[in-house]
Formats: sequence, C-alpha cells, structure tokens
Amino acid sequence: DVQLQAFGAGLVQAGGSLRLSCVVSGITIEDYVIAWFRQAPGKGREKVSCFINKDGTTQLEDSVKGRFTFSGDNAMKTVFLQMNSLKPEDTALYYCAGLYDRYVRYWGQGTLVTVSS
Repeated sequence: DVQLQAFGAGLVQAGGSLRLSCVVSGITIEDYVIAWFRQAPGKGREKVSCFINKDGTTQLEDSVKGRFTFSGDNAMKTVFLQMNSLKPEDTALYYCAGLYDRYVRYWGQGTLVTVSS
C-alpha cells in the first residue's frame, strides 16, 4: 500500500517560517521524483519543488526560489520543504507526490499552510 503522508500544517504570519514533511512508504523512493505541489483557494494545482534522485538535483519554481528549500533523507524515506519568508500568497494546501516518467503516480493528502498578512 503506497502512502505519502504530509505533516506540518500551520498558521504563520507573513515573514515567518514553516517546515513540511512527507513520509513515503510502499515505494522505492530512489525510483521516483518526489515533488511538492500546492493549490491555493480558487486556483489550480502547481508544482513548487521536486527532487530528482537520478542526478541529485533539486528544482524550485521561480516564485519560491530563495525562500523555500527542498531536502530529503532517503534512509528515512522522508522529504522536507523548508519555507522561509512566507507571504500571504503562499497560502495553500500543500501536497507531496511521487512522479514516475514525469507523471504523478501517487498523491499524498494535503496539508494546509495559512500565511496571515
């Protein structure tokens, strides 16, 4: 049974920080690209960051570069999204996902991040 369980929901003031965690089970994490997506109220789901195990690179969307950091611990099957200098527009449901061949194969449940102004 494949599970991606996200943790770290919270309410924070603008300029604050939060760290999200995603615990992956049921798949070999090294075989997948693990990514963070988010969906703001009334908007579509967008990819925020991902880690490509094959070459060890991390990708971040322009809107979060310099503020968010993706990290992971393959031994613990856990990935993290450290979010600093949060803005109200970062308010969203954040999802972790497992991609294979560039397509999302598995979604985790959302975890809510709310940034107040």
